[in-house]
Amino acid sequence: MKCFIFIGVLFILSGFSSFAQNAVITGSVVDTNSSEPLPDVNIAILNTAYATTTNAEGIFSFSQPDLPKGEQILVVTKAGYTTLRIPIKIQENTPVVLNSILLALDLSAIEAQIGIISLSDAELDEDEGTSYNISGLLQATKDVFLNAAAYDFSTTFFRPRGYDSSDGKVLINGLEMNKIYNGRPQWSNWGGLNDAQRNQMFSMGISANEYTFGDLAGTTNIIMRASQYRKGGRISYATSNRSYRGRVMGSYNSGLLPSGWAYSILLARRFANEGFNEGTLYDANSIFVSLERRFNETNSLNLTAFYTPNRRGKSSPNTQEVYDLKDTQYNAYWGLQEGEIRNSRIKEVIEPIIMLNHFWDISEKTRLNTNIGYQFGKIGNSRLGYDNAPNPDPSYYQKMPSYFLADPTGPNYEGAYQAYSKFVEDGQLDWRNIYETNIFYGGTARYYLYEDRNDDTQLSANTILNSKLNDKLTLTAAINFRNLNSQNFANMLDLLGGNGYLDVDTFNTGDASQNDLNNPNRVIGEGDKMKYNFEFDATDYDAFLQGQFNYSKINFYVAGKFGITGYQRNGLYRNGSFPENSFGKSEKLNFTTYGVKAGATYNISGRHILKTNGAYFTNAPTLRNSFSNARQNNATVVGLSEELNIHIDGSYIFRSPIVKARLTGYYSLKQDASEISFYYADGISVPGRSASTAFVQEVLTDIDKKNIGGEFGIEAQLIPTFKIKGAAAYGQYIYNNNPNLYLTSDDFTDVPNGAVNYGESTLKNYKIAGGPQQAYQIGFEYRDPDFWFLGATTNYFSNAYIDVSPLTRTANFYLDTDGIPFNDYNPEIARELLRQEKFDEYILVNVIGGKSWKIKGYYLGFFASISNILDQKYKTGGFEQGRSANYRTLLEDTANATRVFGPKYWYGYGTTYYINFYVRF
Repeated sequence: MKCFIFIGVLFILSGFSSFAQNAVITGSVVDTNSSEPLPDVNIAILNTAYATTTNAEGIFSFSQPDLPKGEQILVVTKAGYTTLRIPIKIQENTPVVLNSILLALDLSAIEAQIGIISLSDAELDEDEGTSYNISGLLQATKDVFLNAAAYDFSTTFFRPRGYDSSDGKVLINGLEMNKIYNGRPQWSNWGGLNDAQRNQMFSMGISANEYTFGDLAGTTNIIMRASQYRKGGRISYATSNRSYRGRVMGSYNSGLLPSGWAYSILLARRFANEGFNEGTLYDANSIFVSLERRFNETNSLNLTAFYTPNRRGKSSPNTQEVYDLKDTQYNAYWGLQEGEIRNSRIKEVIEPIIMLNHFWDISEKTRLNTNIGYQFGKIGNSRLGYDNAPNPDPSYYQKMPSYFLADPTGPNYEGAYQAYSKFVEDGQLDWRNIYETNIFYGGTARYYLYEDRNDDTQLSANTILNSKLNDKLTLTAAINFRNLNSQNFANMLDLLGGNGYLDVDTFNTGDASQNDLNNPNRVIGEGDKMKYNFEFDATDYDAFLQGQFNYSKINFYVAGKFGITGYQRNGLYRNGSFPENSFGKSEKLNFTTYGVKAGATYNISGRHILKTNGAYFTNAPTLRNSFSNARQNNATVVGLSEELNIHIDGSYIFRSPIVKARLTGYYSLKQDASEISFYYADGISVPGRSASTAFVQEVLTDIDKKNIGGEFGIEAQLIPTFKIKGAAAYGQYIYNNNPNLYLTSDDFTDVPNGAVNYGESTLKNYKIAGGPQQAYQIGFEYRDPDFWFLGATTNYFSNAYIDVSPLTRTANFYLDTDGIPFNDYNPEIARELLRQEKFDEYILVNVIGGKSWKIKGYYLGFFASISNILDQKYKTGGFEQGRSANYRTLLEDTANATRVFGPKYWYGYGTTYYINFYVRF
């Protein structure tokens, strides 16, 4: 609260300056080819804090009385256009008038942008267990380091500063797109809309932003406003061997018409029967429409809608044994059915978005933007289910050679050889056997295909005020609201030759076996709900206030936020294992969030700049991490609280006509976080329970993480057509404490609330998984005056680590099933068993090139790239399995020549290509 009072006082004290000044510099900017006026062009006086933008008619003006006198350079910039530097002379009482500044399209920027977005498409669609890219970097190509991170580093799941995508904010037309459920942006919701995403504003890290408070990984606002698109059309075709094999796209923008209307449309399709990994289909369509009506000089209304239904086949993480037998493109999720590839794990996303945006220029210096958005639809993740039948997974541990070689009675070489032969010669899902099994038994399906579904309906609204109170102070204020209703259930997709499915839990007996005691022993068919059925309700309110102060040598900002978040679960099934705590509404969870941040930029000279940012703020835990076992009951996470973030960074920036460089150091501390994992555990000690196996929910609370490191980027334009560049990232991302861990399970029938507390998990100083923590690059670019270019980079990555199992770092590791420590426990051996695996370092070489032509009023061109040209094989991530959760089981497993329950890994792509052809008119 003290911070908000302080900010308010600063605003009041700074607001007494007069607004009325005589214009000193005026002018207009138009497109070189179309002669159309260009709005929102940035106009700045080089090496000063004075800047402005053009209005809807392409006109700009500077009215400050203390503009620097004498010879100055006016810098004219707009995304997608070539930057101009215009020499001017400012004198007392002598206005500078610059009419019709011609701005030409920057073809090289368009080519680079096409490549960056498309090459990153696979990583933008998150999946369970994988690393996640930071969204805004894809457009941050003006910064040397971020360009390297977005283009070359991102293909190996490198995460700048170690942040997750939930640590960054993605907005469209000012409305936040991060999911309330997990905090991450669902990029599939606007996948394939490349041509409609070219107008973006990115603020790095926790720096000042004119839309929202932001977060550690920065903020991206994608502007999908019809009047902001350059007039004209584009048709393109791309082919690749990554996530999809082909992409066709067509778009047209009317520009602002004399009638005051503007419209933009886009259609696209991406497709593949199989991507780089085996059996990974890709089927996606995209439709985008934006319609704007400008009523007068100060008011306009914009309607934007997009619909991007997409289906994608997933690929499996595998043990090293599997990769050694089948190579790194192997995928256990598919098999041939009547000669056609069929993947059992399909992710389908169908979530249309409609938004209405009102823009009101209250005065020349004040504007108000009010937005409302509505999103609905579904996300489904399919999988094979099986009851009273063998696991159909072809890579299931009991089907691998290692299982037979690790037989307690002695190695079974015959069984191992048969398993080896069968897996190597085929090793895919046997759809025919699945159907024949169901038909043979004739009744309830033993095998079935179902999906985990969530059908979300979300309403979002906000209003954002930007006002330049005087020449020194700009105020930004915003109020945001989001409301979510999320229906969650399992949905039967295919009975696979069966004629019904009995909806009970076959691993339990009596009432505990009933998924819904209110409707016991239901026999369901295709399209019916099953297993679990509940809904989440969530509301989120927040307010944001920011002041930016601009002076000739120093600029600084101060900002604050305040918010209230509420969650509630409503069970629609009465689960037999939790009859008193599953049906109906849970307690309502409420969180209060707040935060302050500040930063400054000091211009030592035109070439040397210092920047710093600091922040102290809290976030509500995500909906996903608030309920310990939402599919079965209303239990909330014990000790749940707001998550605290502390951050500071400092940068030195050097800019000369030849060299651009940035050196940054940063420190982030995240405290009081919670995480929930679901897996099958073997070797667990539960009081009063002799069995050591169970399907569990692992709840980790009071997690502290520390991210510290530096990043450096430099480029030198040695001659007008040739430049060299380099980048480096050095980080250390670790657990900073020993968090608390408890397990819940419907198998813990003799334990109160089905939960067992294991106390601290000794994770302190273990590395946080999620891609390499060190990355280095050196490369070059050549751009010929005849509009062709060539570039190459060599990239080195190291210090990537496996995701460790928290349960094996608790007291459970050395306790027997009776709760007494193992009598053969050896601390030295245990320390070696628990050593975190560090992946091998690797080098990736990437090459890009392209050419463009102008033929009359048309622009033709192509862009091509080859990534990992040396076909390097490398691990991008992995996790320890929970199947060996104690000292004895882990020691026994690691004693085998090939581990039965070894870690599971993801490997990066081998050599891949991407080629894009386009025509612009």
